[in-house]
Amino acid sequence: MLSIYLGDETKLPIERLKLSVRKFHPELPHEIIKVDAPMDRQDSLYIKSQMMDMSPFEETLFLDIDTVVMGNLNFGFQKAEQFGLAVCICEAPWAKRYRNIFSGDEIEYNTGVLFFTKKAFHVFESWKSLVKVVDSSIDLVKGSERARMEANDQGSFALAIEKTGFNPFVLPLNWNFRPMWQRSFFGPIKVWHDYADPPPFFEEMNRYYASPDSIIQYHQG
Repeated sequence: MLSIYLGDETKLPIERLKLSVRKFHPELPHEIIKVDAPMDRQDSLYIKSQMMDMSPFEETLFLDIDTVVMGNLNFGFQKAEQFGLAVCICEAPWAKRYRNIFSGDEIEYNTGVLFFTKKAFHVFESWKSLVKVVDSSIDLVKGSERARMEANDQGSFALAIEKTGFNPFVLPLNWNFRPMWQRSFFGPIKVWHDYADPPPFFEEMNRYYASPDSIIQYHQG
C-alpha cells in the first residue's frame, strides 16, 4: 500500500491510517511518503499523479492520508490484477464540473482510493502529462456564495481515462465512502474517507456483516 502527504504530520491522521491497515492487512507493507519540498497547488497535484512511479510494489493500493481501512480489501486487489485499475466513481460523478475540460457525460473518479498494477501504466503516464497543462478549476456555490477551486487532480485523471480509452473496474461507494456527501449505502464499509473518525456504529455494522448469516441492509445517515 502507498500513501503520500504534504505538510505537518502532527496535524494529519497518519497513525489512524497505519493502525487500520495493520488491523486488516498485517501481511501487507505500507509505504508512507512525505513530500517536504515547498510547492504550489499545481505542483502538489503533479506529485500525486506520480504515484505509480513512487510505488515499490507490483500491485498497489493508494490511500489518501484521511482514509481508514475498515475491512478486508482482497477483492479490490483481485480486480486491479484482472483489469489493471479498480476505482470508485466520485461523489460528484459528472466530470463536466471541470468546464474547461469536459462538456458531456464523462465520469469523474475519486483518486483517494486507487487499486492498480502496471497494466494501467498508460493511464498514469497520461495523467502526469495532463495534470500541469489542463485547466482543472471548478466553480462552486457554497450556500449563497460563489467560490472557485483553482485546481483539482481528479479532472486530469478523468481526462487520462478518456484519452487512453482505459476501462477501469468500478467498485461500489463502500470502497471509498465519503460520509460528508454520501448519506446512504448498503452493506459493510471497506474504506472510510474523511478526517472525522468513523462513529462506533460503523464498526458494529461491519462486525455484523462479517457473519455468513447477515442480511445486507440499507443504511441512511
